[in-house]
Amino acid sequence: MGMESVVQSLAVENNNKIVLLVCDGLGGLPLTPDGRTELESAATPNLDALAGISECGLHLPIDVGITPGSAPGHLALFGYEPVDYPIGRGVVAATGIGFPIHAGDVAVRLNFATRDERGNITDRRAGRIPTEQCAELCEVIGKASIPGVELFVKPVKDYRACVIFRGKELSDHVADTDTQKTGVPPLDPVPTSEKGKKTAQVAKEFVRQALELLKDRHPANAVLLRGFAELPHIPSLKDRFQLAPVALAVYPDYKGVSRLVGMDVIEDLSDLNAQMTMLKKAWADHTFFFVHHKYTDSKGEDGNFEAKVKEIEKVDNIIPEILKLKPDVLIVTGDHSTPAKMKSHSSHPVPFLIHAADIRPSGCASFGERECAKGGWGVLRTPHLIRLALAYSGKLMKFGA
Repeated sequence: MGMESVVQSLAVENNNKIVLLVCDGLGGLPLTPDGRTELESAATPNLDALAGISECGLHLPIDVGITPGSAPGHLALFGYEPVDYPIGRGVVAATGIGFPIHAGDVAVRLNFATRDERGNITDRRAGRIPTEQCAELCEVIGKASIPGVELFVKPVKDYRACVIFRGKELSDHVADTDTQKTGVPPLDPVPTSEKGKKTAQVAKEFVRQALELLKDRHPANAVLLRGFAELPHIPSLKDRFQLAPVALAVYPDYKGVSRLVGMDVIEDLSDLNAQMTMLKKAWADHTFFFVHHKYTDSKGEDGNFEAKVKEIEKVDNIIPEILKLKPDVLIVTGDHSTPAKMKSHSSHPVPFLIHAADIRPSGCASFGERECAKGGWGVLRTPHLIRLALAYSGKLMKFGA
């Protein structure tokens, strides 16, 4: 019996409450060797006070040196081994907006982007166009037509959309067209196995038609495809840990990951204030609360150090509201690091604190990367965090006699 099965066999249901507060891309780097990270630079009196009476440490979503994507980073936070449950961004995007994925469908995350006259990508996010413009552009490229294949092109948020291919003998064995770089052209969709040949041809024809339809739509005159994916089978948090989970997220992708693990999802949340209002309303009916703040990650990807600092400070302001609810366990962390210095996700371990009644406080002077590195847990693998939450909320029985 593997440890995952052991934990599942020990899990018991009770009404104790766990709050997982995720600041997306929380971890950072100093801009200079003698500087502070974004988290260390932020004015976070509430988190700093909490760090002194909590257990602290760093966690690794995948393993040493591996940079996690958003979906595997969150799966790890929910207690799943990301390598055992691979999910593509396409399915995350489609389920995030509530699109009904059928068996055999292939969903793909689509970014509108900007290309120059040579076909090179100059902006992978098309200037972060608003969602309303994205919806209009989805209608435009949704006019593409491929014999034998149904196409659904749906807006997600800002410059993000998704395309779903529905037809016979389709497969997710196709590589991304997004190089994750500027100054170079997108890649052609190519199969990663024999199974993916037909889908690669379908995707290539879709891109060709989309580029023609978008040729006069600068800055959104190109598309990048990422995360070809079919619907995976993932056991629910209820089945694995006897939890009654709910997600309070603004961005659709995180609603998507939440739905894939069986969470209830609260819709139409616009900001942290709305999330706090709905957290209180959902309190009586659930035992696991996933609260997600996206903009720490967005500002990191933009390379905007000061803006990321301000987003962290916004999260600090809601800590007293959460504590008033008296959760049995509160975890504050990120799903990965997104240093503004790098403008991207990175492999650096992520700071965390876990607050509960029966803990050994680390006595950290503040909540930051270097203080958390001194914490009692050192560096944990991310899937272990939920085990601590289950243990500290009385949701795990003793193992053995």
